[in-house]
Amino acid sequence: MELKNRYRNTESMVGLGNPSFAAAKEAGLLDLSVHNTRQGTLALSDGREFINTCSCSYLGLDSHPDVIQGAIDVLRREGTMCMSISRLRVRLADLDHLEEELSSRWRARTIVTNSASSASAGLLPLIASGHLLPDGQKPILVFDKSAHFSMNLIKPICADETHVITAPHNDIDFLEDLCRKHARVAYVADGFYSMGGVAIVQELFRLQEKYGLFLYFDDSHSLSLYGEAGEGYVRASMGAALNERTIIIGSLGKGFGTAGGAVLLGPGQHADLVGRFAGPLGWSQSLSIPAIGASLASARLHGTKELHDRQRLLRENVRYFDERVSTRTVGEDFPIKVIDVGPESMAVERSRQLMERGFYASAVFFPIVPKGRAGLRIILRSNLGREDLRRLCDALVELAVPGT
Repeated sequence: MELKNRYRNTESMVGLGNPSFAAAKEAGLLDLSVHNTRQGTLALSDGREFINTCSCSYLGLDSHPDVIQGAIDVLRREGTMCMSISRLRVRLADLDHLEEELSSRWRARTIVTNSASSASAGLLPLIASGHLLPDGQKPILVFDKSAHFSMNLIKPICADETHVITAPHNDIDFLEDLCRKHARVAYVADGFYSMGGVAIVQELFRLQEKYGLFLYFDDSHSLSLYGEAGEGYVRASMGAALNERTIIIGSLGKGFGTAGGAVLLGPGQHADLVGRFAGPLGWSQSLSIPAIGASLASARLHGTKELHDRQRLLRENVRYFDERVSTRTVGEDFPIKVIDVGPESMAVERSRQLMERGFYASAVFFPIVPKGRAGLRIILRSNLGREDLRRLCDALVELAVPGT
């Protein structure tokens, strides 16, 4: 019996995408083995150095002395790498301290997980089943078409619980029409998208107020970058309280500078229920002990002026880049810049040429972006020096990359 692909087509994904990956590998752009030489600069085994413009450590906190020392201190004190048991049964006291610190700073009950992806794998089926909705009833579950792969991957599991729909990207009219037709709708989206752009957060909150729309955001790419305490774009847009119809997750391995993920829950979304039934969140794959110590240190930094200084430096670098290079996100204070090139082969070639000039910018192509819309993804950081940033922009201009 022939089965129809409803939510994914692995044969098509591999068949269309693998040639570009193979070309990138042959061009020396994949499987690079490196040493970290200084902030944002990496060295190959032959001694060649390059500046990494693909790192999502937007604020450079991954190399902050306090973060490194935090990892060392807790590792020495506890004398073990991990607990190797479900956090539901036994967990390190420092993990409780970390969650208390983040919950206070971000004004929401915060649960730390092994990764943002594992958080989605555990939470989305519980949303589909209705167990995390205020009335406990199953919703129509709607995924934004541009939602991250880590969430789209869970669609078939969610579809075993409820009806799953894919919505056009940021189409508020499409979503409002569903809200008119169905009593319960839950919407799954990124806060800031990994290929550029932002969710239409205020319009979504309007639908929530009007129809009771349930919202699930992966805001990994704005955590630490936005908000007085680095709570991220979505949380910072909500005011005093995270309501019971919103869940936000994010990665601690990007702007936060450490490892793992975080789940921000509103009132009524019972943490015990999440711990017991959200799959990976309760398995014996909790955050490693050095990562807990590093995260405690980063959480403390999130209460200092240094966080705001690094946020400011990042925005200054974004604005300088926008003045030199035109992308579809010009004017948005967003550090991921995708320069559209077109053919996959051209994206690989431009990335290779940039590498020759000492900058690693990833070539992005299908299935990362739609077929025929390949480009270069450049990620800006607060600790990318202005002279290096100028040289990067000069190199893009010299290569006649579209937009320069």
